[in-house]
Amino acid sequence: MADSPQVRPADRPIPMNILRFSDLCAQGLVRGQRVFIRADLNVPLDSQGAITEDTRIRASVPCIQMALDAGAAVMVTSHLGRPTEGAFKPEDSLAPVAARMASLLGREVPLLPDWIDGVQVLPGQVVLLENCRVNVGEKKNAEPLARKLAALCDIFVNDAFGTAHRAEGTTYGIAQYAPIACAGPLLAAEIDAITQALAKPQRPLVAIVAGSKVSTKLSILQSLSRNVDQLIVGGGIANTFMLAAGLPIGKSLAEPSLLDEARAVIEAMKARGAEVPIPTDVVTAKTFAADAVAVTKAATDVADDDLILDIGPETARRLADQLKSAGTIVWNGPVGVFEFAAFENGTRTIANAIAESPAFSIAGGGDTLAAIAKYGIEKEMGYISTGGGAFLEVLEGKTLPAFEILEKRAAA
Repeated sequence: MADSPQVRPADRPIPMNILRFSDLCAQGLVRGQRVFIRADLNVPLDSQGAITEDTRIRASVPCIQMALDAGAAVMVTSHLGRPTEGAFKPEDSLAPVAARMASLLGREVPLLPDWIDGVQVLPGQVVLLENCRVNVGEKKNAEPLARKLAALCDIFVNDAFGTAHRAEGTTYGIAQYAPIACAGPLLAAEIDAITQALAKPQRPLVAIVAGSKVSTKLSILQSLSRNVDQLIVGGGIANTFMLAAGLPIGKSLAEPSLLDEARAVIEAMKARGAEVPIPTDVVTAKTFAADAVAVTKAATDVADDDLILDIGPETARRLADQLKSAGTIVWNGPVGVFEFAAFENGTRTIANAIAESPAFSIAGGGDTLAAIAKYGIEKEMGYISTGGGAFLEVLEGKTLPAFEILEKRAAA
């Protein structure tokens, strides 16, 4: 494989100059200040309103503790679910989050409703401000709301990468008008990982992009095809690429209308001496079910009534060998129906190869995180992104609004 030029495409602006909250704390500039932290506390709840998974709350604690240790008066807010602006309902409340946060911090965390016009909090104290998406004007980043938010604080800290792709009142507007706007430790870690993976990657740079449809990730594939050395596709996306390469896919999920786009990605990679590896063997079934009979066959032998539900062991081994020699790995999406035991070998093999590779690896997306958890490789990953939509938009080459405004403020 020919060496790719180690340049950053013009359509992939990665912020390099953002003020960090940790630096402000280290310089003693936070003591006595009113600090407003936008966290991502949008955790799943069961039908009784109990938290079923608290990763996001636990991830928010270091920033909050950093602010408290620095002597700040701390306000924290987040959205939860999809409430209607101006119409608060009990199920919209952050009350379960406040209780869990109090347990994690080992201190009382009062929950304040109707906080837009003022917050009473003293240095060394922390309060949780009720669901910010209930506030009228939050989603559309209305200027009057943004100015009211900014008036509440001396320092705004964005520590919510999961919402960094949205220009809302508590993610963008407040950063425009607050006296100081900076990145919290979680957001800063995301920026560092993204920069290492995409702006300054160790080569070869390998990206794994999988999912049901090419159409949902076409722009990501196109953007990555200009920068990566190898683009591994999986799931329904791989089926479309197989079809574009002239292989039979039976009744497998695919998008025949996007064959030209798939071929264009293949050609773009080939022109740079890079490649999109096409499966040479696959695992098929006649029905989509956990107890379906799995049959491994050559990619050229797929029958008209076959469903391709995983890559075959030969393909998995070949990809694993390439991953083990990578310099940087970006992973978004399992390559097969890994939830079914008979069709998990491809995803498991790739997951273990990433874990064993000396490459810096960054992964994001809900299904990807589920696979990482299933195969117990969390500690072997270089970085696990906390944002689904935001992570995908970064791969697509977009500038995230939260990054943009923080960079502007740092340059002012």
